Amino acid sequence: MNYYVDERGYYGEFGGAYIPEMMQANIQELRDNYLNIIESEDFRNEFSSLLSEYAGRPSPLYYARRLSGRYSAHVYLKREDLNHTGAHKINNTIGQILIAKKLGKSRIIAETGAGQHGVAAATVCALMGMKCVVYMGKLDVDRQAPNVLRMKMLGAEVIPVTSGNMTLKDATNEAIRDWINNPSDTHYIIGSVVGPHPYPDLVARLQSVISEELKWQLREKTGREYPDYIIACVGGGSNAAGSFYHYLNDENVRLVAVEAAGKGIESGETAATIAKGSPGIIHGSKTILMQNDDGQITEPYSVSAGLDYPGIGPMFAWLHKTRRVQFSSATDNEALEAAFLLTRLEGIIPALEPAHALAALGKLEFKPDDTVVVILSGRGDKDMAAYMKYMDERNL
Repeated sequence: MNYYVDERGYYGEFGGAYIPEMMQANIQELRDNYLNIIESEDFRNEFSSLLSEYAGRPSPLYYARRLSGRYSAHVYLKREDLNHTGAHKINNTIGQILIAKKLGKSRIIAETGAGQHGVAAATVCALMGMKCVVYMGKLDVDRQAPNVLRMKMLGAEVIPVTSGNMTLKDATNEAIRDWINNPSDTHYIIGSVVGPHPYPDLVARLQSVISEELKWQLREKTGREYPDYIIACVGGGSNAAGSFYHYLNDENVRLVAVEAAGKGIESGETAATIAKGSPGIIHGSKTILMQNDDGQITEPYSVSAGLDYPGIGPMFAWLHKTRRVQFSSATDNEALEAAFLLTRLEGIIPALEPAHALAALGKLEFKPDDTVVVILSGRGDKDMAAYMKYMDERNL
């Protein structure tokens, strides 16, 4: 079974580039050049240097002793929250800004939900002296105010989007419109493994540094390169794609992707795409998305802005269909409870996104000698308002 993209840009039946004619030139330019660029020695050297000296990689693989006792297994946390800007997103933006430079671009656009990708894009634009425009749903602007301030401080123009339900889907729509109108000088740094080919493959390759590091870190700590489980949250799926990438063909490893169930899968307020979705096309690729009988997108909901997306990357649509990845989900309350449990047991405040992955620990049955890796994809600074509300409601 092939779990990686083929030469046509498909993962099995999913993927491709379903785009308007006005986007063809942009996508073709990227498609023709991205592999040659990222496989070149110059790119690899500069990318590796910036990941190490600027982003702070490798991110630690931390043995969570008290969490391990709680779940009767050996639980490790891949600490992407300790990267510069506080999440895994910096891996992708460093790689894509280097590609943009190679292509002669001078302006960057990006979409963001939780704000971490926007911050990471603004960060690398400041580093490289390039103009940055970030599209962000108005609802996310309000609930992720600290990250909006960080983007503005870094020199980015943040444009609130008021269409739709004013979240990540709508920000992506506006970013695509911008790119169509500014094809010659602009590169679109997509933040996840979504969009038309080659973006899902490009972002997965740049994020695969996570699983690349896991191999040698696990060998040092456990004597073998593979764990029994890797658990990651999934919206579009970039942190999960990077964490699973080098283990897709290793059947020893159970790969678990955790979606945001919101107020419950059957509540009508959810972002659990695999549980509620069906095949369709969104943002330029064929994948699984939440839609009604007429093919209109169903608005997603999650307390987590980064998982509030009505689709999933085509790679994950295929991994679901082939049953290579086990999909689970966590409600808002389950994620909040898991976040507070980690905070009280290990002194680590996670972002709401990976809190969903942490919630899956209580839903799986482990053997005492199992090695379990949870991808802690971001830190919780940006979510303090949600955490404070939760504490007030429960008198914590």
